[in-house]
Amino acid sequence: MQGRFEGPAELNVLGEPLQACSSDPLTGFFRTGYCAAGPEGAAFHLVCIEATEDFLEYSKAAGNDLTTPMPQFAFPGLVAGNRWCLVAQRWSQAHQAGKAPRVFLRSTNQAVLGLIPLGVLKAYALDLN
Repeated sequence: MQGRFEGPAELNVLGEPLQACSSDPLTGFFRTGYCAAGPEGAAFHLVCIEATEDFLEYSKAAGNDLTTPMPQFAFPGLVAGNRWCLVAQRWSQAHQAGKAPRVFLRSTNQAVLGLIPLGVLKAYALDLN
């Protein structure tokens, strides 16, 4: 897996160093495995999810097909069980529709907190003890 960006380390929603989301499939806007916002905070693929059939069907019906491979964008197509960096606004829309997938907080970028409250994310957390 490629490393993260040079410069200040990005943090997760818990205020800790951002952990990798997935290297198989390789995720993140920059395809580093991290839900990184990048040097200027330009990327929005910040919520580390575990895909479910229900969510993938919802996403496709909403116009965001995550199951069809697009090799030109290094996108393999997702199946249930894959971890993936999802656009924060897409996760929020799925939450409002009652279809939001579970999340890995330690791999979810703190930049989402301007859109999604931590308490809401915690209710979907897969990595809290």
